[in-house]
Amino acid sequence: MSLVGQPLPAFFLQDDQGVTVTDRDLRGAWTVLYAYPKDSTPGCTTEACDFRDNLARVQALGARVYGLSRDSLKSHQNFRTKQALTFPLLSDPDCALLKPLGAFGKKVMYGKEVEGIIRSTFLVDPKGIVRHAWPKVSVKGHVQDVIDTLAKLRG
Repeated sequence: MSLVGQPLPAFFLQDDQGVTVTDRDLRGAWTVLYAYPKDSTPGCTTEACDFRDNLARVQALGARVYGLSRDSLKSHQNFRTKQALTFPLLSDPDCALLKPLGAFGKKVMYGKEVEGIIRSTFLVDPKGIVRHAWPKVSVKGHVQDVIDTLAKLRG
């Protein structure tokens, strides 16, 4: 089921600084919400650093970025510090938001079916409506695709 055109599911999660962030907090500006499997792994580090390196371009389009995974606040803090990330990382250990987004479920990893986070990105408008979704992200070139899509949607 696609969430495009639907409100972002309601949530209450903590960011890497221990601040509670809710779906209502995301209203008022465009938001890039990207779900990734695990802090400090190669693909996730590449993706996070690509968002970091292009954050000014995203912000110039009136948007902000949030990362989302099941990792602990401590893990997020370490990852954010080590990679000099300049955007918040949300912790969702119980998959309270990941499951409704469709970003947690069965996937194939190293030839075996496992349950876990499915690398996904969601573009949410200032009213809290999901305007675009990438349900199975390939890291290479993804951030540029997000920027291009955001620019197109913003007109």
